[in-house]
Amino acid sequence: MASTSRLENNKVCCYAHPESPLIEDYRAGDMICSECGLVVGDRVIDVGSEWRTFSNEKSGVDPSRVGGPENPLLSGGDLSTIIGPGTGSASFDAFGAPKYQNRRTMSSSDRSLISAFKEISLMADRINLPKTIVDRANNLFKQVHDGKNLKGRSNDAKSSACLYIACRQEGVPRTFKEICAVSKISKKEIGRCFKLTLKALETSVDLITTADFMCRFCANLDLPNMVQRAATHIAKKAVEMDIVPGRSPISVAAAAIYMASQASEHKRSQKEIGDIAGVADVTIRQSYKLMYPHAAKLFPEDFKFTTPIDQLPQM
Repeated sequence: MASTSRLENNKVCCYAHPESPLIEDYRAGDMICSECGLVVGDRVIDVGSEWRTFSNEKSGVDPSRVGGPENPLLSGGDLSTIIGPGTGSASFDAFGAPKYQNRRTMSSSDRSLISAFKEISLMADRINLPKTIVDRANNLFKQVHDGKNLKGRSNDAKSSACLYIACRQEGVPRTFKEICAVSKISKKEIGRCFKLTLKALETSVDLITTADFMCRFCANLDLPNMVQRAATHIAKKAVEMDIVPGRSPISVAAAAIYMASQASEHKRSQKEIGDIAGVADVTIRQSYKLMYPHAAKLFPEDFKFTTPIDQLPQM
């Protein structure tokens, strides 16, 4: 290190301008003060790649000499070494057989795990789920796979069930229909695997509520915050007053959105809401019929009505 530099709290800086940012010259390996041009550090280690990429090189060729990151979900941490195919004459014996061979290939267990992890990642990408949920779903699948509790069930069904459970446990639940839409498995089979997985892992998930879906449904319907707050209040009051007994939270949320939107200037039809929520028009109507007689008690006090309560649609 050059003698004109100093260390403050393990930070290299210029003695004359300690607050100014430093510029790294990767070619010379120097660290230069951006204010006065003083070299405050030399022989800096370049942590970048050891190769250069040119535009005329073949795409898809990875010059890296190291493998991917360690994967603790695979046996051996995925740190095994595989010898590539030989290309020169020194790689083969007199009979044409390769001199160096892989003594260990990937086990069938690891192959099925990798296939399931890819499927979970693809499903999550289709419905824009973050990596934290993917990691949790992968861990759940690993536990189910190692326990061998769901024999006879396809890996795709177990992957879909694990993704559904991961969403519930992370507090961003998705409906069975949403998971089914990005999966190759039927809703009925995913539901069966879901129950079996919970039993096998001896775990549980929180009950879903109307609030879990309200933000997403209203955002997809392009409804303003005022309508969303009103719909959330309507659904919450309807559940507290036991107006909609036996109805699923999704159908109650859809009916609450319909009621709030009809009372505002941002009206949405039952079909529009049903397409977003994944419920039938009839289901929305049935929940709405139960809520309509109590509409005056369900709306928040500060809600600005465009359509009065007595002029709301009657089913």
